[in-house]
Order: sequence, then structure tokens, then C-alpha cells
Amino acid sequence: MSESESSRFADLPPLLPHVPLQPYDPGLSPEEASRRYYEVMRQRRSVRMFSDRPVSRETIEQICLAGGTAPSGAHKQPWRFVCVSNPELKRRIREAAEAEEREFYARRASRRWLEDLSPLGTDSDKPFLEIAPWLIIVFQMVKTDDGGMVYYREESVGIATGMLIAAIHQAGLVTLTHTPSPMKFLSSVLNRPDHERPFLLLPVGYPADDCVVPDMERKPLDEIVVWEE
Repeated sequence: MSESESSRFADLPPLLPHVPLQPYDPGLSPEEASRRYYEVMRQRRSVRMFSDRPVSRETIEQICLAGGTAPSGAHKQPWRFVCVSNPELKRRIREAAEAEEREFYARRASRRWLEDLSPLGTDSDKPFLEIAPWLIIVFQMVKTDDGGMVYYREESVGIATGMLIAAIHQAGLVTLTHTPSPMKFLSSVLNRPDHERPFLLLPVGYPADDCVVPDMERKPLDEIVVWEE
């Protein structure tokens, strides 16, 4: 390293202490462990018919802790999970979300988009936002709470959201990736600071006793994987 490079990096923070990795051991071969995990996750479905059966706060805490284990750019962890069970807040969120959804279905969505949604039977009515016992609203942070930089925030928050969804499924619960557009109303209803921006809304709970989901198939392996061995 040249003298100029040395001076440039002279005031950087010191290297973090490093500790030995404690790898997770599933007690199975990688083939069997991955097969079992897939068999669990292949049962995951997006659900719009929720029960109002209570879910404990402890359960939601553990789900959020699991989401918070996600990797992130420079370990800035640019996510905030706002967990709502308050009935009045859920009502206000539903009213605002449905107002945006009515605009979407009536004016914002292209004909092609509506054609693609039509087989799923979705519309602007979102009763699950009040019925589900919990709403987890995922916010992405455009800077840290103390004004610091964040990096790859959308990628980081996207990964954390995926891990949240997996944790919800592992807990025996269901969810839906709800993305009313635009979502700025969530910042207002939840009184969030300017450096947090809504990313996704996840209703969380048990499925209704009469819950049904669209009968559809996921792409097979040869359509989602390219091998270069």
C-alpha cells in the first residue's frame, strides 16, 4: 500500500474482533436436510382468508428476530418491523389501503396487469387487514437512526422479508405479501420518521377454517435453475 493510500485509510474504524464460527448442524446429510426444508416450504401459500384466532406477541417477536438475522450491506440492518395488533390502527390501515386499491383497479393498473390478476380473484376489498391478529409492516431505512449511511437497502430488506415469510410459515401461521401502491399512507398512519419508507405489509395469523387458495403450480426446477458445471 502506498503512503497516500495509508494516510487515506488511517482514520478508519478498527477491525471488529473475530470469533470462531459455530456452524449449524441439522443432524442430517445436506441432501436430507435440504429435502426436508423444501417439503415444509412447498406447503407455503399466500392467504387472503384469515381467522381472528389470537397469536401471541412472543410468537411475533421470534418471527421478527428470525427476519433480523438476514445479511445486510455493511451490516447496517436497514429494516424496521412495525407490528400492529391495535384494532383502531388496523381499521385505519385497511381504510387507507382500500382507497389506494380502488384507484389501482379503476385507474392505475394496465389492462395486462388486470388480466394477470384476474385468475387470482383479487380486488380492492381487503378485510384481512382487520381480521388477521397482526400486521407486520416492513419499512426500509434510507439512513440509520443516527443519520449514518446504509448500503444495498432494498436488497437487504428484501432478504429480511423473505426470512420473515419463512419464519411465519415455520411457526404454523400464514401471511400475504400485500403491497398497496403507493404505500406512503403507512408512514402517516404509523407516525414513522422520514428516514423510514414502507416496503411491504404482511398480515399474520391462522388461516380461516374455510380458507381456500388458487389451485396453481410452481415452476419446475428446470425452469428456475441453470446449471453450469
